Amino acid sequence: MARFELKLPKMGESVAEATITSWLKEVGDTIEADEAVLEIATDKVDSEVPSEVDGVLVEVLFNVDDVVQVGQTIAIIETEGEGDTATETVKQDSSPAPEPEAVKEVSKTVEVAQQAAAPIASNDDRFYSPLVKNMAKAEGISQSELDAITGTGKDGRVTKNDMVTYLENRSSQPAKAAAHPATSAPAPKQQAKPQAPMQVAAGDEVIEMTRMGKLIAHHMVESTQTSAHVQSFIEADVTNIWNWRKKVKDSFAKREGQNLTFTPIFMEAIAKALRDHPMMNISVQGDKIIKKKNINLGMAAALPDGNLIVPVIKNADQLNLVGMTKQVNDLAGRARDGKLAPDDIQGGTYTVTNVGTFGSIMGTPIINQPQVGILALGAIRKVPAVIETPEGDFIGIRYKMYLSHSYDHRVVNGALGGQFVKSVKDYLESWDKNREI
Repeated sequence: MARFELKLPKMGESVAEATITSWLKEVGDTIEADEAVLEIATDKVDSEVPSEVDGVLVEVLFNVDDVVQVGQTIAIIETEGEGDTATETVKQDSSPAPEPEAVKEVSKTVEVAQQAAAPIASNDDRFYSPLVKNMAKAEGISQSELDAITGTGKDGRVTKNDMVTYLENRSSQPAKAAAHPATSAPAPKQQAKPQAPMQVAAGDEVIEMTRMGKLIAHHMVESTQTSAHVQSFIEADVTNIWNWRKKVKDSFAKREGQNLTFTPIFMEAIAKALRDHPMMNISVQGDKIIKKKNINLGMAAALPDGNLIVPVIKNADQLNLVGMTKQVNDLAGRARDGKLAPDDIQGGTYTVTNVGTFGSIMGTPIINQPQVGILALGAIRKVPAVIETPEGDFIGIRYKMYLSHSYDHRVVNGALGGQFVKSVKDYLESWDKNREI
């Protein structure tokens, strides 16, 4: 018999953990390969974790509502045969067992080694990735010494670069008390900010936030603490687009079986503007800027419970308007029905949110980390406007909307932020009224 370790699979570059929502199998149940064993939830989407092997579930390592890191073992499955699974129990050596005294010496040596290098563990204040733990173990860094290292990653996490920098400077620093774990004092924990007592009056209703609501709240606060948010606003005249869509939408629906909304038209213009300004299509990791090759547009979509989810249109700049329309409608429909796959919400490089859907004329959206920009589309309104002609200016009725661009001022200056949204405006206003589709 062999034992297979079922691990939490990787679900995208920005997903580091998931919450177990339910176990579909119990200890002792027989499991077939590709059969779902449990359900998990991330901050973006719910999913199932299938088994990679046939076997019997013999051990469950986490309970419902536990948060598990990607790569952690979550269950043990016992399989038939030997050597045919990814992870097996260690086979016993065929050599004779050592003498009792030798066993005692080995045990003593192991115990001393364990005391000299206590295992590194994450705690309530800090999470350490497997890579950081391995580096700490290899270099003999104790828990208290690691806790004292300043982290530049997400939520103050210690990154590989932080470890490399620390190790380079470590030799020139005085010896740490942490070299003797038995006598070192634990690093002092930061005092949590006292929370004001809840004020509940007679007749008030206390509503518990949903799991997704809590995660969204956490990420919104985290984003504002990470990026230096700044906004640029511009007004666009979309009269040509309004009239063109009104003219072609019925024939388009009849021919393609799809409703032509304004969203794919706006997405097309934004993708073109990102191609013109590639330094808006970036992400930030520590003090490094990652310039993205693909233009993957995140599209904020409202869910029936009032929360938002951001499915991603991959390679948006390579789609024609028909392809863009089908992508927008498909992702929006599956988002409402709760049928998005983990891959559907991964890999976004820039995000668009349509606040005009709810009647807002403009907004100041919060950046979707680790991206550096997000564009809010305001409501389209009929307004009086000055129209310039060779014969002179006159007042007319035009369809206009505001574009609100939030960007990360750490890496995007006001010139680039303003030029980008101006490019979007120019693409919208230069729309060909006679365009064929």
